[in-house]
Amino acid sequence: MTVIGLTTYAEPATMLVWRREFAMLHTTYVAATERAGGIAVLLPPQPLGSDEILDRVDGLVLTGGADVDPLRYGEAPGERTSRPRVLRDEWETALARGALDRDLPLLAICRGLQVLNVALGGSLHQHLPDVVGHEGHQPSPGVFGAVGVDIEPGTRTAELIGPVVSVSCHHHQALARLAPGLKVTGRADDGTVEAVEVPGQAFAIGVQWHPEEDSDDGRLFAALVSAGQRYRERMREGVS
Repeated sequence: MTVIGLTTYAEPATMLVWRREFAMLHTTYVAATERAGGIAVLLPPQPLGSDEILDRVDGLVLTGGADVDPLRYGEAPGERTSRPRVLRDEWETALARGALDRDLPLLAICRGLQVLNVALGGSLHQHLPDVVGHEGHQPSPGVFGAVGVDIEPGTRTAELIGPVVSVSCHHHQALARLAPGLKVTGRADDGTVEAVEVPGQAFAIGVQWHPEEDSDDGRLFAALVSAGQRYRERMREGVS
């Protein structure tokens, strides 16, 4: 079966009788991977080992989470920007770059899209409501916003999910300066970048929304797992 690596949070949390630092992830990501026919493996932030991990998986999901440290794109933190998660930023940046170097199938979700953009030289809007004038992309903590997205015709993203899609968003940041090497494939009505691709890669798609939350629409995860299977077969052919 196709093995998909999922990056995780590293956060203080309470679980059963313990109040400690946990490496954890919403089970919706695992369930979406399983429904698509893949095997989910969690990849907690750590200082070393990104190359070894990428040698052992068939696809990668950069998951959602806290804000990317603005120092990584040359800005001071704004008032609404969360504290930096330095280890996670470094870990996921290394994984993103390594996946692209290998042409390893990559799906970047929400924060993951932002990590990808920053890793390749882009920047972020630190508080999107200041730019678009509303909070529709993140109505309140723990509540997803329903956002309509227009998908660019002729792109891989359009091939997978069609020309228009209604999605579940929960983000107060978004792409500002687009990184070289990324192509915008989807925007919300207010102009917010909601989807990108990396041209020249077999499968490298980033979305600002949360496809793992929609159990009735697993097209992006299914496409990732299928691409991972093809990647696995290419690697076997290269070894044999």
